Amino acid sequence: MLITRASEYAILSLIVLSKTTSPMDSETLSRELTISKSFLAKILQALAKNDILNSYKGINGGFSLKKLPRNINMLEVFSAVEGKAPAVFECAPSENDCPSDKASSCSIWPFLNKLQGKIDTFFSDLTLADILED
Repeated sequence: MLITRASEYAILSLIVLSKTTSPMDSETLSRELTISKSFLAKILQALAKNDILNSYKGINGGFSLKKLPRNINMLEVFSAVEGKAPAVFECAPSENDCPSDKASSCSIWPFLNKLQGKIDTFFSDLTLADILED
């Protein structure tokens, strides 16, 4: 589970919101991105709850970026939307947490753990500004 559809939609929403000067409501955003309004609303609420978006109520309400694009990293976006950091493998992050108590004898765990660390670092360093530049 690296990047799910929810994470993809979160990034697309952030890209659109980064280009607007006023809040955009979920209905307008869902039409623009052709994404289910109810699914998108859950994503936007998760981003707002995790201080990535501002949420405004009322007739002119909607969502806007709470931070500058250079201050929004993809690890925090994915974690907000998924409820956990993206994982390369469904294994414990440390040998002590291994559910089968076999991490010390697992020949692939050290490699997967190192890979996970590199991916976490990559997503932590990758910002919305980086994505907007491409």
